[in-house]
Amino acid sequence: MSIQKSSELKRITTHRLMEMKHRGEKIAMLTAYDYSMAKIIDNAGIDVILVGDSASNVMAGHETTLPMSLEEMIYHASAVIRAVKRAFVVVDMPFGTYQGNSRLALASAIRIMKESGAHAVKMEGGAEIKESVERVLSAGIPVMGHLGLTPQSIYKFGTYSVRAKEAAEAQKLLEDAQLLEQCGCFGLVVEKIPALLGKKVAELLKIPVIGIGAGPHVDGQVLVVHDMLGITNEFRPRFLRRYADLHTIMTDAFCRYIEDVKNVNFPNELESYE
Repeated sequence: MSIQKSSELKRITTHRLMEMKHRGEKIAMLTAYDYSMAKIIDNAGIDVILVGDSASNVMAGHETTLPMSLEEMIYHASAVIRAVKRAFVVVDMPFGTYQGNSRLALASAIRIMKESGAHAVKMEGGAEIKESVERVLSAGIPVMGHLGLTPQSIYKFGTYSVRAKEAAEAQKLLEDAQLLEQCGCFGLVVEKIPALLGKKVAELLKIPVIGIGAGPHVDGQVLVVHDMLGITNEFRPRFLRRYADLHTIMTDAFCRYIEDVKNVNFPNELESYE
C-alpha cells in the first residue's frame, strides 16, 4: 500500500497529464462525491477525481444520470474540492446544461468553476456538441470529452451494451475523438467500447484517453468508487474489478452495533463518563 506523503505532493494539471501520456505513465482516475471519500482517495495518490453525474445512481438512487441538476453537481464538487490537495478534479456537466445551447453551456460551466472551485468540466458527445465545447473552451475552462457509451443518452441508445462494435459507429467515434482534440479538449473518456478500438483512439490522439470498459491499451482507467469498493453489489459489468467488499464489511459492522445496543453491551464503562 502506498500513501502519498505531504512532502511529495505536486498538483496534477492538464500539462502533467499530457506529460504522463507522452512518457507512457498510466493515469489513475476515480469518482468521488463527498469530502471524506475524496480525502482518502486524494491521500492515496490518485491522479484525477471525477465528480460524476453517477452521483445520481450511487448517492441519490436514481435509475439514470439524467435527474442530476447543476446545483447538485456544484454541491458535490464543492465538497470534493475542499478535500483535495493533489488530484485534478473534473466535474460532469449534467444533462440539459449544454446540449443544443452553447450559451447555456458556457453559463453552466462558469457556475461550476466559480462556485465549486473545480479544475475542469466533462461533456458527453462529439460533433453534436462541438459549438458548446468551443464556447466553454473560449472562456479558458478545460474540457474533457466523453465518447462511446454516454449515459446521458441512454434513452437514445436504449441499452447499456458495448458501443461502436459496428464499423460505421467505430469510424464516427474516431472522427469525434479527433474533432474534440482539435477543438482543444485536454483529455477524453471512452466508455464500453471494444479494446482494439480503445487502443486505436489512444494511438491516434495526442491527448490522454481514459477508459472505462475500453481495454488496457488506453492512457488510463476510471471506475466509480462505490462499484470498485463493493459498496454497490448489484452492478456487475464485465469491466468492473472489485477491490474490496465493503457491502459485507459494513453490513456486519451495523449488525454488531445493533446487537450491542440491544444487549446493552454498548457503551461499556470505559466508553462512559463519570
